[in-house]
Amino acid sequence: MTHQPRASFKSPRFAQPATFMRLPHVEDPKGLDVAIVGVPYDGGTSYRPGARYGPREIRNQSSLIRSYSYFQKVAPFDTFNVADVGDIDAPPVSIEKAYDAIEARIGTIADAGARPIVAGGDHSITLPVLRALATRHGPLGLVQFDAHIDTWDEYFGGKYFHGTPFRRAIEEGVIDGTRFIQVGIRGPMYGEDDFDFHRQHGITMIDIEQVKDRGIAWTIEEIHRVVTGPAYMTFDIDGVDPAFAPGTGTPEIGGLTSHDAQRLVRGLAGLNLVGGDVVEVSPLYDGPGQITAVLASNLMFEFLCALAK
Repeated sequence: MTHQPRASFKSPRFAQPATFMRLPHVEDPKGLDVAIVGVPYDGGTSYRPGARYGPREIRNQSSLIRSYSYFQKVAPFDTFNVADVGDIDAPPVSIEKAYDAIEARIGTIADAGARPIVAGGDHSITLPVLRALATRHGPLGLVQFDAHIDTWDEYFGGKYFHGTPFRRAIEEGVIDGTRFIQVGIRGPMYGEDDFDFHRQHGITMIDIEQVKDRGIAWTIEEIHRVVTGPAYMTFDIDGVDPAFAPGTGTPEIGGLTSHDAQRLVRGLAGLNLVGGDVVEVSPLYDGPGQITAVLASNLMFEFLCALAK
């Protein structure tokens, strides 16, 4: 028998300790198909802090989500055994120690046969998640929804922060640059040479102008063309325009709408996805009604439904 969200006609949505969509909280991932896991870490941020509080608020705002997707025509909890396995206790004082803790716990989840859906945390956390999954699946394809490329090299002499994870991932061989696509990139850069690494490693980039001019359907086709084999989705919430998602550390104007984001995540159905994350939600800067966390929790549900299809 699969786990189900708590029945809303028996328990009010605002009651009981917060878990994702009011699923059971279990610590042992054995027997799960999908594990919801939080990574409350923001030691890799370079501007506004607060993403360490993202997992807690995403859970809070997920309580209204109902268990059937009308648009994807799937009830994921009838297909998968899903539970919230809590947070990874990533040490806040060392990014290397945090990475060790994240990689170890994601490895345990993967070895139990569950696919992780991760609530961040800043974008630096994606690197140890990718490390753990690539150890089990080989080099991964990657779909990155983001305002920023996150393939820069160093920051104040450090190799690890939220602007470097995908350069490190390619250098370490955990993702395959030719099966890596970035969607929604925008905003000022440091220079045209920011894209030298893309050209060297065959990374495909669809900037926000292409998304808007050519459309969501074309973008989804490109994702499926590029991303083959075992793959991972990472969704930086700043890929969405701050009009819809103000609660983030590095906001950029002119982004995706919340509806664009939903459709793009739905469009991942059919890929061989071994996990995914939604990162960079900073409740400290969120707008009225916690709209960023509401969006993030719904994108996690859309991703779960895409897996179930």
